[in-house]
Amino acid sequence: MVERVLVPMDDSELSERALRYALDVHRDADVTVLHVVGEPSRMMGAATGIALSEDREETIRELSADVLDRAREIAAEYDATVDAEIEVGSPARRILDRAEAFDAIVMGTHGGSLADRLLVGNVAKTVFQRSPVPVTVVR
Repeated sequence: MVERVLVPMDDSELSERALRYALDVHRDADVTVLHVVGEPSRMMGAATGIALSEDREETIRELSADVLDRAREIAAEYDATVDAEIEVGSPARRILDRAEAFDAIVMGTHGGSLADRLLVGNVAKTVFQRSPVPVTVVR
């Protein structure tokens, strides 16, 4: 039985579909939404703001607020609640670092803009190939 489900989310429609799927299929499970904010680099504009901010933690919370608020709204539609967590770094790496604490991962096939997918790589593929727990990929 699946008791704990990890749902990585960004601001894409596909990650919202993944959360809906997790809430529908794993009705009795504890669902944790994980939003990963990219590390600052010359190629990641929004994350660069983290390095330049005076209050790094507050900036990370602000960058994550819309995604996590949307996750809570979706959960409310299912009369459920979700735990919301934020990580900073490479999305695939952060998801895989957390995987063993869960029974399953449910995630969208891809997310973000085309530029994000080209620069960051295919997060879903990496997680699917390396996860120690079952992964459901939602389209």
